[in-house]
Amino acid sequence: MADVVLKSLMKRYANHVVADRLTLTINDGEFVTLLGPSGCGKTTLLRMIAGLEKVDEGEIVIGGRRYTDLPAQKRNCAMVFQSYALFPHMTVRNNIIFGLRLKKVAPIKIEQKLTWAMNMLHLKGLEERLPRQISGGQRQRVALARALVLDPDVLLLDEPLSNLDAALRETAIEELKNIHRKVGTTIIYVTHNQIEAMTMSERIALLNNGRIEQYDTPRQLYDHPATIFTAEFVGSPSMNFFKGEISIEGRTAGVRTSIGFLRLNKDRSQRIMSMEGKEVTVGIRPQNIYYVEHVAQRRYTDANIELVIELVENMGDRSLIVGKDSGGTLVRFMVTREEELLPGRTMRVFIDGRSIHLFDPLLKLNIFRRDGTI
Repeated sequence: MADVVLKSLMKRYANHVVADRLTLTINDGEFVTLLGPSGCGKTTLLRMIAGLEKVDEGEIVIGGRRYTDLPAQKRNCAMVFQSYALFPHMTVRNNIIFGLRLKKVAPIKIEQKLTWAMNMLHLKGLEERLPRQISGGQRQRVALARALVLDPDVLLLDEPLSNLDAALRETAIEELKNIHRKVGTTIIYVTHNQIEAMTMSERIALLNNGRIEQYDTPRQLYDHPATIFTAEFVGSPSMNFFKGEISIEGRTAGVRTSIGFLRLNKDRSQRIMSMEGKEVTVGIRPQNIYYVEHVAQRRYTDANIELVIELVENMGDRSLIVGKDSGGTLVRFMVTREEELLPGRTMRVFIDGRSIHLFDPLLKLNIFRRDGTI
């Protein structure tokens, strides 16, 4: 096991910058996910750590050792690819021990590692089958076993669950978390699926255009998005955004928007007292807007608004409601399925003033970032 330190990494393809002075530290034994949209540079970054892509500038240090110019075969990293990359003519057994044979590991040690991996990943009985004779979930576990038997300092996973159906993916997520707890290897996981990232990771590095937007725990990314991009990308359904202007009413600072004046809780209100008249982008998660028939208003900061239902989207135990206020502004929020809500119905909701985010529209930064700066 080892920590991973990336220092000012640069990677370009012609005029396209894939990694732009990217700096990141992953602690020994940590499970970190590189999350972001397609083309943001997360897979390229993983391949640079593995030695499959050349670093143009910067430095990679793993376990205190400089890896930047080290050939891939000399790095103690193991990678599981999106396609699994199993040898189709080899049995499950031979696929798993292939790397150990290349390293000329003693036969007794190979058998010990094979037995350990087969038991941990529930592959017993499949030893003599070919990849085409096992399921997608089993192929994914074989690829993982082949990587784990090498005792890597760092395990690199490039969207290994993307080929699985929803049920298998959920099972695989649980298995990966259990494996990490048992083995304790430093894991760097790449995905564009925020649910995978939020479920498995100890920390998430959210990438956008070759830069890290925010590097934090899943809870902090959700509750305290540092930028508009983080607020948009993390969370499902996505956040509501409105144009607003900071305004003072009496001794209360809030924000005036197309859906009305939104009061903030005491701490946030005090922090924007000196910003009257400043234009902001207001962000509110659908989960922080409540139907008054389901949840009673409790605080003076709860802003009450009236909406006409435009759309109802069934999400199983909850429903996503798209409502429109008298001025035509659309508001998205969640309700439980305690009663049937149909388009055309008028309803009242309230917004929790403790959970309103204000972003600078030019800098795209959250005014209430934890460092207190604007």
